[in-house]
Amino acid sequence: MSSRLRLFTPDAQYPDDGTIERQTAGPDVDWTICRERAPESLPDAALAEADGIVVWHEMKINADFLARIPKCRIIARAGVGFDHIDLEATGRAGIPVCNTPDYGTSEVADHAIALMLALTRGIVSYHEHLVQDPIQGFNSALAPLVRRSRGRTFGVVGFGRIGTATALRAKAFGFRVVGYDPYVSPGTEIALGIERVQTLEALLATSDIVSLHCPLTTETRGMIGKAALQRMKSNAILINTARGAIVDVPALIAAIRDGEIAGAGIDVLPVEPPRADDAIALAYRDLKAAGVADRLLLTPHAAWSSPESAADARRLAVETVMLYLQDGKLRNLVNGDYLAATRR
Repeated sequence: MSSRLRLFTPDAQYPDDGTIERQTAGPDVDWTICRERAPESLPDAALAEADGIVVWHEMKINADFLARIPKCRIIARAGVGFDHIDLEATGRAGIPVCNTPDYGTSEVADHAIALMLALTRGIVSYHEHLVQDPIQGFNSALAPLVRRSRGRTFGVVGFGRIGTATALRAKAFGFRVVGYDPYVSPGTEIALGIERVQTLEALLATSDIVSLHCPLTTETRGMIGKAALQRMKSNAILINTARGAIVDVPALIAAIRDGEIAGAGIDVLPVEPPRADDAIALAYRDLKAAGVADRLLLTPHAAWSSPESAADARRLAVETVMLYLQDGKLRNLVNGDYLAATRR
């Protein structure tokens, strides 16, 4: 019998043939690397032989997918979010799911601050007006959201790794930082030097900037909808570098257009890329006509992105798989509750 391991990536997010993956796993591992979104496009034979799966964010892992990987012993998410993976189904199948939370922290925190600064210092507005007319556009009054940072309140929803990194950056700009996270132990806010509020409603009501850093769960899906947006200050700015479905995007666009909040910078969407008839796609065809020009910024799920971060995600995900397949050790397990229920 062969002692070689077989690993499978269904939705690779890199252009090479798994250079980092092959180097990390070692010479005794065979790889099948695909770049698909639809599971029906994947080769059945290679799936059936896979000892482990390294998945990115474009392939849904559900019961149908699991039926095609009978030999699989571990699934590693090359990234942080795992809402596209059915944790209950993987738990029933006895397959541990691990993510890679220790990459991209600095990049995402930097991006959240960058979106905030791009709006509150008018960077994008000034640039676009000058591109349209470098003479008439040379006017510092054309950016509507410019304000001083120092002394204002920056609200962090979720102060795990990335929320913490963002909070510390906001403090450096002179913000008063408040945080809401019902799952972080008491006293964490003291160590960070921020103020803790006990409800999301309190954070929304008091913050000039609201920055989202929570996972997508049944609790957080649609959490920032019409009611939440109406609780925010009329001069507040929403930043979302977490997960797209946390925010009701049509409600957000309406809130900006109607002056319920001042603006937003978002990096993530419920559907990526957006469909042609999605509210965000329609708005971006003519931001001025949509009533959100100079007040809405969208980036293409790029907050995590840097060459260093991409390399870390690739290497760490493979290390996680190999650690389990070779040594039986798990790190960053995310479906432990379902696994435990299966084994009881």
